[in-house]
Amino acid sequence: MDNFFRVAALPASRLYDPAPRAPSEARGYHPGVVSIDIRTRRATDVRDVEAAAFLDQELPALMAERAELAVPAAREMRLRSMALVVDDRTWVLAFDGDRFLVRPGNGDLPAVHTVVGLDAEQLADLVNDLRTPVGFLAGGDLDMRSGRLETFLDWWVVLRAVLDGRAAYAAGDVTFHDTEGEALDLGRSFTLEDDAEVISHHLAEAGFIHLRGVFTEDEMRAVSSEMDEAAAGYAPGDGRSWWARTHNGDERLVRMQRFQEVSPTTAQLMTDDRLLGIGRLTEDGHRLGKPGGNPSWVEALVKPLGVVEGISDVPWHKDCSLGSHSYRCCSLTVGISVTSADANSGQLGVVAGSHRALTWPGFVRKGLDLPQIQLPTVTGDVTVHCSCTLHMSHPPVTRERRVLYTDLTLPTDEPDVYSLNEGKLRKIREAAPTTVSQQPGHVPG
Repeated sequence: MDNFFRVAALPASRLYDPAPRAPSEARGYHPGVVSIDIRTRRATDVRDVEAAAFLDQELPALMAERAELAVPAAREMRLRSMALVVDDRTWVLAFDGDRFLVRPGNGDLPAVHTVVGLDAEQLADLVNDLRTPVGFLAGGDLDMRSGRLETFLDWWVVLRAVLDGRAAYAAGDVTFHDTEGEALDLGRSFTLEDDAEVISHHLAEAGFIHLRGVFTEDEMRAVSSEMDEAAAGYAPGDGRSWWARTHNGDERLVRMQRFQEVSPTTAQLMTDDRLLGIGRLTEDGHRLGKPGGNPSWVEALVKPLGVVEGISDVPWHKDCSLGSHSYRCCSLTVGISVTSADANSGQLGVVAGSHRALTWPGFVRKGLDLPQIQLPTVTGDVTVHCSCTLHMSHPPVTRERRVLYTDLTLPTDEPDVYSLNEGKLRKIREAAPTTVSQQPGHVPG
């Protein structure tokens, strides 16, 4: 126990040292001078959780000891009471405006705003930061017996604050400054010839960057053609593709995984310093590949019009929204615009600074004061966002778009740190298009 909370409170730099690598002057990239590594847990920190010991003793003590980390946010969220029913016992979590309270549940449950059921494994996942309420929702095993998911998400923020020793976000906690100390231009975009220190600073401050003209139109036309050619090799239920139904009844292939294996052009781009050099924008040693060594590390996405069932345009979320944030963030998610993206074709939106904010892992809390920024791109542009930056793909309105996504992950000295929970999260993620559906997209008139 003592070791668990000591490790959780250590700065990320004490847990992992940046991987040594040779400097490179290619394409304007230079070794980064900032770190976005905020990992605070190792695989060895995962522990058994006994419900009575945790909810009767450990959690109340932590809530008293670390109240200042969560009280301002709780007041801002107007935190309402919630009951946890774990197997056959009930505990009520409450907030009186100054203190957090945990008490055994009794006959007053009708007065409790929200009641959530958890089994022993779910409670352990919650405490160990292996799954979030969004992870339960997407996994189809969220047991909301009354109330609203929003209340569960509010309490999740409080739990993470006191468990991880990290302040929950309250209005004004995150501000944005450039390298000169002036207000950061959140709408700025860059080219590979711009000052790498300025680019990396923008990434660390805002949680995203937009790089113009990284790849050529000819390269993107070749990728798009190979998307068309590869489509016949995918089928519903094959475990390596997502499908969605549109307003006219068509079943559309919207996500091709392991695309680098069927697209020679994409495979070549993944070895190009225009892409790999993005990993040198920080001092952390980001490297190509998805967490867990997932072979689906390049995904080719098609964004069709009028989706009514399944998932093509993912609503506001962090890439760690299902769980395991503290073991893997911040990785970098790289989007390559095969076609242009704007308000008509479904551009990417980001919540600036949300990677620095302990807030909901999915959806945007009402009243969140962090700015929402839209990232229109042209063919060959690249967007990069931190894995715990809130972002979404807007549904296209008048024309489809195409995009490649891949990841640059943080190095680790633990071979099993990503495999720790990746199997469970991957199962949830791949089943998501069949267990939940996005809001219906724009139907062409």
